[in-house]
Amino acid sequence: MSHKPTITDSLQFPADSKVPRALFGVGAVGLIASLVGYFLDADQFFFSYLVSFVFFTGIALAALLMVMLHHITRSSWGVLVRRISESFTANLWIWAIFVVPVILGIHNLYHWSHEDAVMADKILKGKSAYLNTPFFIARQFIYFAIWGYLGYKLHKVSVEMDKTNDWGLTSLLRKVSAPGIPLFALSIAFASFDWLMSLDPHWFSTMFGVYFFSISFQAFWPIMILLIFFMQSKGILKNTIRQVHIYDLGAWFFAFTVFYAYIAFSQFLLIYYANLPEETLWYFHRLEGSWKYIAYGLLIFRFALPFLVLLNREAKKNRTILGIVSAIVLIIHFAEIYWIAMPVLFKHGIHFSWMDITTFLGLGGIFFGLFFNKFKQHDMVPKNDPKLEDCLSKSYHQ
Repeated sequence: MSHKPTITDSLQFPADSKVPRALFGVGAVGLIASLVGYFLDADQFFFSYLVSFVFFTGIALAALLMVMLHHITRSSWGVLVRRISESFTANLWIWAIFVVPVILGIHNLYHWSHEDAVMADKILKGKSAYLNTPFFIARQFIYFAIWGYLGYKLHKVSVEMDKTNDWGLTSLLRKVSAPGIPLFALSIAFASFDWLMSLDPHWFSTMFGVYFFSISFQAFWPIMILLIFFMQSKGILKNTIRQVHIYDLGAWFFAFTVFYAYIAFSQFLLIYYANLPEETLWYFHRLEGSWKYIAYGLLIFRFALPFLVLLNREAKKNRTILGIVSAIVLIIHFAEIYWIAMPVLFKHGIHFSWMDITTFLGLGGIFFGLFFNKFKQHDMVPKNDPKLEDCLSKSYHQ
């Protein structure tokens, strides 16, 4: 006799949870402290802010792609954890507010925003049709309009399907996702050019867009894993998200560790063997002084360690190992963004500031506060998704 799988957990996030309020509190304190730092050292403030902003925005964008891929492929494996990704993406239109300080700090961050510098530099003059302040600001609005619409719409329709049990809405989700994926690909590539690559306006890489995507997508899986571990430690979805689903997340984590290494090495190799001064200088500055320690750390802790550990099938099922490796990769993910951006401000070596911490806590508190605030408003699992039973059955049969 077949056993039809059912969900025994409550699908409502605990109403009395103080997590969202606590996170918003941390975020407010962090941002206020950072604002004090602005008056002490504006350049440091804007660079610290940019690193943290890119860190968290990249996580939300990776979640957006994951939702769209889920719909376009009609996959069943991730139905139980999809609402987590949707809750990140649903807030992208609100998160757009936090690009404003990047715009306000354009003269502190970007050399190409100074007209006198452009007039005195032939290379910058040649790039001025793209790298100019009005167009930069306009592009930020375009990016977040695309991401905000996609995230809001996909979350709204998914929640509507919970209420109406109308499986026809899955067709609408695919119709939104199909054009959404190429729009996402273009917008995230150009956003990475704007935020990070144009910090060194003489430098360019044809692979930088996919490189930025690869670091963000690799870091997305540790966020998912640690978030689920945190919720299950509080008794949330403890019997619903099972070991096999955790294994799937570990497998994705492993896969994109390999993908990241392939893309990062390919970018380095292309620039290395071309051996053009305007291209190699970017790596030269990041491989001198104390910056080289982060570069070696990326090789060890972002690729070698997670690759060798997660290569083992059992490691992908071991929550302790997965948790430790996830935490390490998130730390080194922050270090990599820091390594990309900060040598523009400090050319000769690492110079940590307390604002690196306050901006991270400030934006991180708001980012996860928004997530939990959205997550608790609806069922934590898409309970009427047509693929839900397949996803649950997998946990019973494996």
